[in-house]
Amino acid sequence: MLKKSGGILCKGDRLEAYRFIDEYHKEFGIRWLLRRLSICPNAYYNYRKHRKADYYTKKSEVLAQIEEIYHSHSGVDGYRSMTVYLDRRGYGYSAATIHKYMNTELGLRSVVRPKKPDYEHGKLHKVFENKLKQDFTAAAVNQKWCTDFTYLFLADHEVRYNCTIIDLYDRSVVASITDRSITSDLAIRTLQKALDSQPQIKGELILHSDQGSQYTSKAFVEFCESVHVIQSMSKAGYPYDNAPMDHHKGQQDFFLRHIPNAHTYHFEIFFHN
Repeated sequence: MLKKSGGILCKGDRLEAYRFIDEYHKEFGIRWLLRRLSICPNAYYNYRKHRKADYYTKKSEVLAQIEEIYHSHSGVDGYRSMTVYLDRRGYGYSAATIHKYMNTELGLRSVVRPKKPDYEHGKLHKVFENKLKQDFTAAAVNQKWCTDFTYLFLADHEVRYNCTIIDLYDRSVVASITDRSITSDLAIRTLQKALDSQPQIKGELILHSDQGSQYTSKAFVEFCESVHVIQSMSKAGYPYDNAPMDHHKGQQDFFLRHIPNAHTYHFEIFFHN
């Protein structure tokens, strides 16, 4: 160590000497090292002061960048993705440091989509074959409809259940109702509303859904038979069989995340229809 300090002294590199003192001051003491390297104490302490000022300036800059990215992305970024975004902007920090800056110093946490609430699955009454077979085109209106349920998480943390029917001819929404419970009655009311809105229906009408208990229930099956609607169902565990409804739910999710007051607006539209 003494040989190394002598080399630094011969080179006359003041910055290297300061770093040397920072590294070995606990072992030998600052005052001894300052005398050994012939460095004025005031010069060393001014270096420490300016270095800390540079650190806080850089840190403030990074914190501002974190807040800007977080709010521009609607709060969906956690510390891992934030580390990536900062790195692309030229701020190379570890994930642990960004985690500390976000959670401890700024109080920013990623917005996590709430888990779907548990509900008791009903008993399957009847499962129908897949008549669409992923053919999501229709030659005219009111030939092929798709339906599904989705969850709406409101600002007050309550949950609503939306049942929607779309027409595969132009992917337009035929009917949509939101309620506090996910039941076969909600599915029946939505289908009845769709039929009432399309009095000109003629010929065969296929209603495609998944194998949810609401659609396989005795009440819903019997209602479809009474209004001459032919049921079609996706294979269990194959969401691609009902891809248009997944796309529609994705649009709903984007609307709720990015449109101001969308939760209230969406709820009012569907619940009062």
